[in-house]
Amino acid sequence: MSLPDFTDKIITFLNEQNMPAHIDAAVILGSGLGGFTEHIDNPHTIAYEDIPGMPVSSVQGHAGQLIFGDIDNHSVMAFSGRFHHYEGFSFEQAATPVYLSHALGADKLIISNAAGAINTSFSVGDLMVIKDVIRNNMTITPQGHQKYRYRHHQWVDDVRQMAADFGLVTQQGTYIYSKGPNYETKAEIRSFRRMGADAVGMSTAPELSEAARLELKSVAISLISNMAAGVTKGKLNHDEVKAAADSRKEDFAKLVKKLVAEL
Repeated sequence: MSLPDFTDKIITFLNEQNMPAHIDAAVILGSGLGGFTEHIDNPHTIAYEDIPGMPVSSVQGHAGQLIFGDIDNHSVMAFSGRFHHYEGFSFEQAATPVYLSHALGADKLIISNAAGAINTSFSVGDLMVIKDVIRNNMTITPQGHQKYRYRHHQWVDDVRQMAADFGLVTQQGTYIYSKGPNYETKAEIRSFRRMGADAVGMSTAPELSEAARLELKSVAISLISNMAAGVTKGKLNHDEVKAAADSRKEDFAKLVKKLVAEL
């Protein structure tokens, strides 16, 4: 299947690096979750800005590094930082990690993000496995490609069972994409709840959609970093994301490591 032209330079550069011949899993690390890279053995780190043609993230909490290495004898590629449409990137550029994962032969893609809870039964610090996505009536993928099915829901039960195997309770739910960069209004959150959304965020949907088109096995996990506007009386701020991520970083790491090995 075709990939955007801008990925050619990136792939050529990466093929010239000291990479493993086969990648077992790729991981996209969302806001505040970059600490997972500490669990990668024998890391080889490349700054995004040093990769020809690679977008460079400008968002707080995104290190902007591509790391190759091993987790329990499985080869991994981790994107510490992602690309958001609100930063000025096209939706194709936002899906750059998906294209690279596919081109470099990854068997599976694990996507993470920080999201705001719309479902009032959720709590800050919960890990929600994404079962479905609401695109909010936006075109978030390139035009002109063949039709495809969103099929990532088929692995949700497996992911939750793997978490339960080591005593981790997870949520499951529907993620609604909001373009950002501003947080949503109280009225928007009320509307999203009526639409069936459980959590809201400004990423992930373009990545999941392109992974589905490329038939790349993918799962996505949201760290509930805050309650969405109007759910509580508190004001939203980015510091909550880091605090929530710090509180669950070990559980998140255990789950991702298990997915790398067994999904």
